[in-house]
Amino acid sequence: MRVEQLTCSIGAELVGVSLVDAIHDDGVFAGIREALLRHRVLFLRDQDITAGEHVAFARRFGELEDHPVAGSDPEHPGLVRIYKSPEQPTPRYENSWHTDATWREAPPLASILRCRECPPVGGDTMWANMVLAYENLPQHVKAEIAELRARHSIEASFGAAMPIEKRLALKAQFPDAEHPVVRTHPETGEKVLFVNGFTTHFTNFHIPERVRFGQDFSLGASDLLRYLITQAYIPEHQVRWRWTTNSVAIWDNRSTQHYAVMDYPPCHRRMDRATVIGDRPF
Repeated sequence: MRVEQLTCSIGAELVGVSLVDAIHDDGVFAGIREALLRHRVLFLRDQDITAGEHVAFARRFGELEDHPVAGSDPEHPGLVRIYKSPEQPTPRYENSWHTDATWREAPPLASILRCRECPPVGGDTMWANMVLAYENLPQHVKAEIAELRARHSIEASFGAAMPIEKRLALKAQFPDAEHPVVRTHPETGEKVLFVNGFTTHFTNFHIPERVRFGQDFSLGASDLLRYLITQAYIPEHQVRWRWTTNSVAIWDNRSTQHYAVMDYPPCHRRMDRATVIGDRPF
């Protein structure tokens, strides 16, 4: 297996390895996991694998979770189907920086996304290194956010377009989760900036040290959150991947954000994603 780094900050392509081999070979899998911790997102080409093999490889990282809104493969629980077609109404919203399912109390550890069919041009995906995003913050901002916590909501994202009864039922099933704004990576010990498109507000901002007048809270908190969320937008923190059929991306969901670029014309884009259950951020 050869590891070819793609940018100075994030991403590497694995060459000369099959994910099928990694299902059964502990040494191959250990090499992939080590590379994932170092580069945060890994890419492989020409992985002509079955849905069952996709699930089996993903389960080497841990148990898989289904998504309450996106559709899953009925024969392979844990394999979410992200399928776009020309028949679907436009606009087909998907272009938002986010970390998968931070609205869960225990967001995912990792995801493994395989391209089954892609547009002839466009439809790339981008990832951002949120460890680097934290490291590059000014020191006074790091001090300001060190103890902050924030809410993450499925109701305000996936639920927003639902009828109110369905939206409230979704929130009842998945109440807003509260996470630290700066989490610690459980395997590497690195500090990670952990706010994204699912984050709605800070929960412990309103204290006398920060708030003199109402504007300090209503504007100060929202402006700070907006500033933190935009750290994923910085090109020096990013890598961009052009999909081909049977290419695969594996990313550490604990230390990255990603963005599906919605720049392609009405056409088919079919992706299968297996998502590994994670632990509660601290």
